[in-house]
Amino acid sequence: MDGLKIGMLAKRTGTNAPTIRYYEEIGLLRSADRQAGGQRVYGDADVKRLSFIRRCREFGFSIEQVRSLVELMQDPTQSCVHARDLAQEHLITVRAKLAELKALERSIAAFVASCDTSCAGGPGPECVILDDLSKGRIEVSSSSKRRRSPCGTCS
Repeated sequence: MDGLKIGMLAKRTGTNAPTIRYYEEIGLLRSADRQAGGQRVYGDADVKRLSFIRRCREFGFSIEQVRSLVELMQDPTQSCVHARDLAQEHLITVRAKLAELKALERSIAAFVASCDTSCAGGPGPECVILDDLSKGRIEVSSSSKRRRSPCGTCS
């Protein structure tokens, strides 16, 4: 399969050509060999490596984390514990982001609930959602209910 042009490599790996060029530029992917006309050509090893890089990125690993994983793949003296440690660090980050997203979900659900009970269908300037968004941070209890009255005038 040697001799793939960048378009075919992109198609086989689900990556676009500018991304492939970028990965070459930053050293995640080796610089491609060139044909007489200057076109890049890639082989099986490039397909495998780019597929690995793309998969890592799909899992949300940063470029530097991917770089570390690629280095681990190439160094038989390194322990796979390093890969596990890196994945563990990433898992902690993902779980923190999930907690933030769950809090965001509760806040937005509270916006919608307060609108449903207070002003649904009323004039836009009187909308509790718009009012809440203009005030900044909304505190949400664990039961997803707001701690203050939805309309601000009633208790």
